[in-house]
Formats: sequence, structure tokens, C-alpha cells
Amino acid sequence: MTRITRGTAGKLAEYRTFLGTAVRHPRMIGAATPTTAATAATVAQVVPTTGRPVVVELGPGTGSLSNGIARRLPEGARHIGIELSRELAEHLRSSKPWMHVAQGDAGDLRALLDGMGVDRADAVISSIPWSLLSGADQEHILEQVTASLRPHGAFTALTYVPAGRTSGGRQFRSRLGSTFDEVVTHTTWRSFPPILHYICRRPLHRPAQGARTAS
Repeated sequence: MTRITRGTAGKLAEYRTFLGTAVRHPRMIGAATPTTAATAATVAQVVPTTGRPVVVELGPGTGSLSNGIARRLPEGARHIGIELSRELAEHLRSSKPWMHVAQGDAGDLRALLDGMGVDRADAVISSIPWSLLSGADQEHILEQVTASLRPHGAFTALTYVPAGRTSGGRQFRSRLGSTFDEVVTHTTWRSFPPILHYICRRPLHRPAQGARTAS
């Protein structure tokens, strides 16, 4: 099992890194604070606890979800983080040594996984700010996700409850419904603002790799 160490100094460093990046790149972070332990526990429920699963985090940021995920992973599992920010990617490599971190765009997920020798993932967990993305970018990243998931795999996305009611949030919810056979929602109220989780299974189609679709 992955060894996880946490302490006051580590948490303070996480907050400093998070706040520094959020101030410089607010659309990249799309969050007010790192996600809570309650949120991490809910997210981790989609993580397989047997076999040798591959779990991918899109936009792990400072890694506030990563410890909850790592606690469920069995020996031989692979935990991959795809992080756009170079500063956050460096922070993750230092603070989460068990995670395989690639600096890159979620829109290039299939190519990034190919570069790591990964065929398919058992779970993809997303913390990227979906409600702030254009319709075309939402569509393209979801195509990359479905092209990267095993048929039995799960996709989980997080957003703030208020963000889910925006135009971008409603578009995202609609796209999930047309991309997956099953979309279940859950709200973590022990967070401020409350977090809305989408748990999605059974991709309905696997579009051509790298294809972009207009919004």
C-alpha cells in the first residue's frame, strides 16, 4: 500500500502553492480552496481496491484529492496525475512521490497516456473547472476521457454547486448525459461551497482519437 505522510508543514505548503497559483491563474484553478477530506473520501469510492488498476487525475492541483485516492489503491496500481500548471506539477512530484505526474493539457489525455505506455484507465477523476470551459473544450476533453476509459471504468467530475447552475455548468451536465449511459450525482455539504459530484459509467461511444467537435 502507498505510504502517505501528512503534517502541518505539508498542509501549509499545499495552501501556499494553491493560493499562489489561484491568484496568478484563476481560470486554471477554478476553485476557492483545496477540496476537503470529505470530498476526497467521496471521490475515492470509484477507485478499484483489487487488481492492478490505473487511476488518472485530471487537474490534481496541489493533490488535495490524491491522498484519499492513494489510500484505496492496491499494490501494483498506477496513479497518474495530468496537471496543466508547471508549478503545481513540480509540487506534486515533490509532495506525492507515488504519483506519476505529467505536465500537460487534459485535452491531450490520450497522447499523454500513450507516452506513458498506458492503454486504458480504470477510473478518471477530474477537478478541472468544467463550467469555465467552452462547449468545444468540454466536448473534446470528454472525447479524450471516453477514448481512455476501459468499458467498465468510471469517470468522476467535481464542481461547486453554484457553478453547476451556470450556463457552462448546465452544458457540461447535458454533455455527460449524452456521453455516458449512467450519470449519478452526489453533493458533499461538508464543504464550502458545497461540492457537486458526477459519477459516470459506461461510455456510449468512442470517437476517433484527437477529433475535435464544435460546440
